[in-house]
Amino acid sequence: MKRLIFMFAALTMTLSLAAQNNNEEFQPNVQVNGRAERMITPNEFDLMIVINERDSKGKITVEQQQKEMVSTLKRLGVDVEKQLTFANLSSEFFKKKTSVATAKYQLRLNSAADVTRVWQALNDLDISNVSILKVGHSDIEQLKSEVRREAIINARECATQLAEAIGQKIGPCFYIYDSNYDVTPRFYNNMAVSRAKAYADGAVEEATEDEPALEFKNLKLEYSVQAKFVLKL
Repeated sequence: MKRLIFMFAALTMTLSLAAQNNNEEFQPNVQVNGRAERMITPNEFDLMIVINERDSKGKITVEQQQKEMVSTLKRLGVDVEKQLTFANLSSEFFKKKTSVATAKYQLRLNSAADVTRVWQALNDLDISNVSILKVGHSDIEQLKSEVRREAIINARECATQLAEAIGQKIGPCFYIYDSNYDVTPRFYNNMAVSRAKAYADGAVEEATEDEPALEFKNLKLEYSVQAKFVLKL
């Protein structure tokens, strides 16, 4: 008897859930995609600087180049204590035990103009192995949140316009799908420094005064969400 009562209760619950799902499935609604994007001027530029004594054909030691580099960066207004990080030494240092064969540094700058000035100064010191590691913004997470919010607001605006076109209104939003787990901004052309080096080496024609040696595009944040709103008469 108890078994029959249990089976009846389970059947009743199943039918109740099925009816609820059917009501939701056939509930008048509108489904839309919301989008938002924003162009952001980067304010963080991470550079990798490699000093190799082979570049000077052994005439200048890496230690000397390091000192000249630090002195030059300070002259340009770079806070070397905060912005310059020593990456590593090459294994040749431990073999030679007399001097460093290769040294790597990571440098963070805050504008494209600073990147240009630093690169030109380093190139004058025959330190031409400079590459871009990353370009970003100091408030990137906050900016991501703002653009995501703009995307769902856009979804509501789209749903409102569609409902009004058929003489209806939208009710509560009962479904949101956000697939933007970790949106990566679209970056600049990473060949900027390579092109600048080519100008200096004479591999291509010199840049004109109106054409800067280093150019960086703005970062582009894009978000897209799906949303469903109830339709009301």
